[in-house]
Amino acid sequence: MIHMYDVLVIGAGQAGLAAGYYLQRSGLTFLIVDDVSSVGESWRKRYDSLRLFTPRMYDGLPGMSLIGNENSLPSKDEIADYFESYAKQMHLPIKLNCLITRLSKQDEVYYAETNDGIIEARNIIVATGPFQTKNVPHFAKSLSANVIQLHSSEYKNISQLLPGTTVVVGGGNSGAQIAVELASDDKQTVYISIARNITFRPLHIMKRSIFWYFEKLGVLRASADRMVGKWLRNQPEYVYGYELKELITKGKVNKRPRAMNAIDNRILYEDGSEAPIDNIIWATGFKRNDGWIDIATAFDSRGEILHERGVSPVAGLYLVGLPWQTSRGSALLGWVKYDAQRIVNHVIQR
Repeated sequence: MIHMYDVLVIGAGQAGLAAGYYLQRSGLTFLIVDDVSSVGESWRKRYDSLRLFTPRMYDGLPGMSLIGNENSLPSKDEIADYFESYAKQMHLPIKLNCLITRLSKQDEVYYAETNDGIIEARNIIVATGPFQTKNVPHFAKSLSANVIQLHSSEYKNISQLLPGTTVVVGGGNSGAQIAVELASDDKQTVYISIARNITFRPLHIMKRSIFWYFEKLGVLRASADRMVGKWLRNQPEYVYGYELKELITKGKVNKRPRAMNAIDNRILYEDGSEAPIDNIIWATGFKRNDGWIDIATAFDSRGEILHERGVSPVAGLYLVGLPWQTSRGSALLGWVKYDAQRIVNHVIQR
């Protein structure tokens, strides 16, 4: 059975839900689809101890705040519950367990081929976010089968690991949080392999979240093509909180340079040193996967999806939730709404 909508939103995460909020008020017919079995599932699957580094006051989607102390940090399950409640309270039309295998366009109509038939739409909002394909270096295959390897998206808790030596590869916020958790276990010797020194920032300054100051200064909404935005984009990713820094100082977590190769049960580092390991956690991020979009003019010569602030050169194709789509906050939970509203306004005007 074929359905035609004004707008098809692909992805029911924060970007898709925020877009749905504004579409609900637009009078356009729309549907949000996702291949997960429940709204918020991707958050539930993350490691048990995950907490956001942004406080509740900045973690809400448009029209509904998070319940609880606005200055404290929510857990990943709290965010998953919030997403589920949000979808229900906003009466968003969402089709779950719906995997899009191919998106094509003929004349003015888009055709989304799914595991449950074809969906037709005049406009598409791709809200799949940046967290799609695990980014693991090719040399991971050279490690012995006896070494436990987990990407940060597969890591849940310490019980998955062998006692012994664990290397966390990657110095972003996920890598830092996981290394801190591992260091609490006496059976683990913990290393963190980083390409460059970590830039730490406090979670709070004078009892206020650092994000309160960022918001007051307009840092997270600074346009990517303005001076402040360009400067920010050249800064390394900040790690929020000083727990890891203190553990490194105490020798509970040991810093190693960039991991360059692997042989059997040994990791080889950039400085020529090597060390045997029992476990490795790849906190090396994700890559986008847009291979299902079968529209040649949507991509550049390197296969990167083309857009100007979320608007594709292909008429009727839009994106929401990309890192640095318009600003530093574009992919952050509390700030994605600004891009979502702008893109929905663009659809309405079209």
